[in-house]
Amino acid sequence: MRFTGTDSSMLVKILRNTVIVLFLVIFVSVIYNQKNRDSDTESALISEATAVAEFRGVFIRDEAPITYSGRGILSYSVPDGGKLGSDGIIAVAYPDDSQIKRNREQAALEKELDILLKIQNPGTRESAQPSELSANISEDYREFLFCRDRMDLPGVKSVKDELIVEMSTYQIITNEVTDFSQQVIDIQTRLDQLKREASKPIETVSSKSSGYFVSYCDGYEDKLTVSSLDTLTADQIEQVTDTRLDDPKVVGKLISGYNWYLAGVVDNSHQEYKVGDYVRIRPESSSESFTAEVKDIRGEEDQKRAVLILACREFSSELVQHRCENIELIRGNYRGLKVPREAIRFVNEEVTEDGSSVTKDVTYKGVYVLNGEKIEFKKIDVIYEGSDYVLSSLEHIGDESYLALYDDIMIEGVD
Repeated sequence: MRFTGTDSSMLVKILRNTVIVLFLVIFVSVIYNQKNRDSDTESALISEATAVAEFRGVFIRDEAPITYSGRGILSYSVPDGGKLGSDGIIAVAYPDDSQIKRNREQAALEKELDILLKIQNPGTRESAQPSELSANISEDYREFLFCRDRMDLPGVKSVKDELIVEMSTYQIITNEVTDFSQQVIDIQTRLDQLKREASKPIETVSSKSSGYFVSYCDGYEDKLTVSSLDTLTADQIEQVTDTRLDDPKVVGKLISGYNWYLAGVVDNSHQEYKVGDYVRIRPESSSESFTAEVKDIRGEEDQKRAVLILACREFSSELVQHRCENIELIRGNYRGLKVPREAIRFVNEEVTEDGSSVTKDVTYKGVYVLNGEKIEFKKIDVIYEGSDYVLSSLEHIGDESYLALYDDIMIEGVD
């Protein structure tokens, strides 16, 4: 058979078009598979999570109410949560609030005077160098911002005083100002005047024993005691309200002992809490967390409304502001490989135990990963469960049967 020139040209065109079509099909297939792979896989990366549970907690302490005659205006000498010794002065009553205002002004002026005298001290100026002071000012300014962001008011006040001393000393040694002698004289003159105008208190309230002071009472002082912990029920805990007595004779109360307790109703059906465990607790009113020990856990058989009793020895002003409030219970911090929950699969395998010919079916939890063009099943060891993901333990690094860092986890397409 002989091909004419026309037939040969037509055949070349057909072959050329066929090659082009095949090339386009392969190109589209590669692009589609690449996009499909990108959208259906997720790399296994290290992530961290904190296991937190919330419950309404009731503070329980041995407390003794403190009262006075009710005459005059009280000026407190100790803050909430402050430690008092026996016969320590709690408050002083004055006829009106004019002396209280003078006392506040006097305290502020005395503090300012102490700072100025420290600046005026020749030793402070002689040992200070501009470069060193500048570095200290920058460091303390960062510390000031850090305390501010943490809502650490005592820290803010402390760092502020240091900044005042450093910045004022810098002004003196760089000759921006001569000294602060006139300010010292003015403050001393005003302090002398305040002392001359001072009025005597009509009553002084002292502590009969040592303890921690709180400036209010709520009526639960004789009901929610340490001795009542063993008989406290879930219903009783849920009925406690965060109220304060409106009684003009109440000065506050004194908390005895070092231990205080927190009671709450929690779901312990999965046995997450056990006596002797240590946890961290963070009250809603505090930016800090505190270490507590699980002292007791009891309730119905299914433990869905279990009474949880925690013991703590740490004190702060935030911890005594409420009788009950929302509590974050931090059970632990976890670090592992993050796995999307929708990617988890279960695979049954026949396993032969060492030294035995008996095989048995074992179900493994894991994920499918894409290794090049191959799909492999890899086991996971779940140490934490989130709402839409889990964390797999890092203890199996080196074991090829377990999920590894940067593995491409398949989300869809595998049944």
